[in-house]
Amino acid sequence: MKTGLYPHLALNGIKKNKRLYLPYILTCAGMVMMAYIVSYLAHGEALTLVIGGEIMKTCLLLGLAVIGVFSLLFLFYTNSFLIRRRKKEFGLYNILGMGKVNLARVLIWESFIVSVISILGGLFCGILFSKLAELLMLNILQLETSFSLSISFNSIGYTVVLFAVIFFLILLNTLKQITVSKPIELLRSENAGEKPPKANWVMALAGVVIMAVAYYIAISIEEPMEAILWFFVAVVLVIIATYLLFIAGSVALCKLLQKNKNYYYKTNHFVSVSSMLFRMKRNGAGLASICILCTMVLVMVSSTVCLYMGAEDSLRKRYPRNIYSDVTVSEIADLNSDSLNIIEDMALQIVEDNGEKAEHILNYNFAVFNGVYENGKVITSKTESFSYQTLVFFVSLDDYNRITGNTETLSEGEVLVNTTKNLQIDANSIEIEGGKTFVIRKEIDKFLDTSIDVMNMSPSIYLVTDQIEEAVSPMMNLTGYKGNRLVKFHHVYGFDLFCSDEKQVEIFNTFTDKMQDIKIEEVNTPKWECAAFESTEFYELYGSLFFLGILLGIVFVFAAVLIIYYKQISEGYEDQSRFDIMQKVGMNKKEIKKSINSQVLTVFFMPLLVSAIHLGFAFPMIYKMLMLFAINDLAFLIYVTLGCFAVFTLFYIIVYKITSKAYYSIVSGAKE
Repeated sequence: MKTGLYPHLALNGIKKNKRLYLPYILTCAGMVMMAYIVSYLAHGEALTLVIGGEIMKTCLLLGLAVIGVFSLLFLFYTNSFLIRRRKKEFGLYNILGMGKVNLARVLIWESFIVSVISILGGLFCGILFSKLAELLMLNILQLETSFSLSISFNSIGYTVVLFAVIFFLILLNTLKQITVSKPIELLRSENAGEKPPKANWVMALAGVVIMAVAYYIAISIEEPMEAILWFFVAVVLVIIATYLLFIAGSVALCKLLQKNKNYYYKTNHFVSVSSMLFRMKRNGAGLASICILCTMVLVMVSSTVCLYMGAEDSLRKRYPRNIYSDVTVSEIADLNSDSLNIIEDMALQIVEDNGEKAEHILNYNFAVFNGVYENGKVITSKTESFSYQTLVFFVSLDDYNRITGNTETLSEGEVLVNTTKNLQIDANSIEIEGGKTFVIRKEIDKFLDTSIDVMNMSPSIYLVTDQIEEAVSPMMNLTGYKGNRLVKFHHVYGFDLFCSDEKQVEIFNTFTDKMQDIKIEEVNTPKWECAAFESTEFYELYGSLFFLGILLGIVFVFAAVLIIYYKQISEGYEDQSRFDIMQKVGMNKKEIKKSINSQVLTVFFMPLLVSAIHLGFAFPMIYKMLMLFAINDLAFLIYVTLGCFAVFTLFYIIVYKITSKAYYSIVSGAKE
């Protein structure tokens, strides 16, 4: 047999099956493109020249690993659609005299052609769009860059090696399937599994139980730290339960539809339900994959969009003023030290010397300690239990009224209460172990966002009291689990500057230089913070997560679309003979179209519906995790999530229209 025959047969096979191969090649090229772009950004010079660039690099390298693993699993999965369709063709070649070795050579050439086109096409698009991705990334991070196209040969090498290995492993799997099968098995491969499966109620019950456990975990977690620890457990359980329920539940659904005579014995339902039942085990697995991918996209995109859109608000919470200082003092009497006044007067003088004016001056004191809140009591002897610890702040009534503009009054032993991170006070009083018991006069809206509370993963309790010193006096001798004094005293001072960020950083640097020379015994050296100076690194973190979420969201959307497409195409070819018979016995094309719509609508929107349910149950856990990033506006998160779901649903409907049209053109005998 001539050597040139094998590449000719391979190329001819790809051309004849272009409906199957073209989307596969485009998706492979898209995966290659995404891998190159992420590698280019992770190893490029753009991030080495900016403050906090290492954060972005870490996120991108994590995303690169995810893309690599996902590409391997996903391309293996989608390649199975191709091979299943081609087995009949290879079986025919085998019967006509072409041996398994010859078939293997054809497959090797096909794999080589597909991999070369995919890798070269993906690298070309990756290089072409890499600078655009870099500009987009730096724009998200609010940074500037020059426009100069560059090529990363290290990233090219990594991408080529990664996908060469993936395509080689896929080839080995394909060769195994073809070479071990008998010719008659290859010819009948498309009709394999025609016996309708029985409903596996044990599997369905296991899926229900596992899903219930996952949902319970999602809605029962109260602490943000616990949400992080249990999130991945819940994700794994949801994935397992989704596959079990779709595989077992879809069979049960079809059988229930068959028992409903009013539904089943109709032209547009009879054929669709019957054909679905014959392949429901594989169909269920495909639907479960689509559902999980949809859920991943919705969770990832909605949470990262919420993070990025709420970044400015989070920055303000972390730094309540443009220039901000939180000083720790040794004794409560030091809160009124003249040294603090000297430092603050010096700060105002520096601002004035730079031709600016301090606005919205913030000046107050507080005492803070750790404890564990349980049933109306703060237990100070359990501070080693990090997962459940609570920060308790004492703020004076005078400071509260002055800052908020209120005119609240308190009787002896009364406090005003405010909590953060969804902590609920479930009593009319609050007892401090080793301290006093206070009567809660009322709960108030938030007082102020303190940097300590924002940076802490645990919830906080703010107690507004008439006198801080009297409130904490019984606790002065208490120690924490490391032996340090439990109660600490802080003095907060800050102000806003209505000038450019560059000017604010310049003033801040002057503070830093002059404050280094100040040594006061009763006051720790003040650590001044500047929101404009820290914003670059702040946006690095939020922007990195947002950018990575968008990239991975695109990858998962590609995967979901391709699975949907192949599911429709492969089932179209399987149903073609059935609908051909139905047309011969009197079923017209209008009735065929109704039957197709019935089948597609029955299963196509099921993954979207279930993914919406998954998202709903995951929402409380996502909200608690976002609290760790100072995103605690529940209404804002709901609007963002609903908006992302609406956009994704619109996209899903468009995909439905396209794929159902392709399915109809196959089963109705329309020309391609």
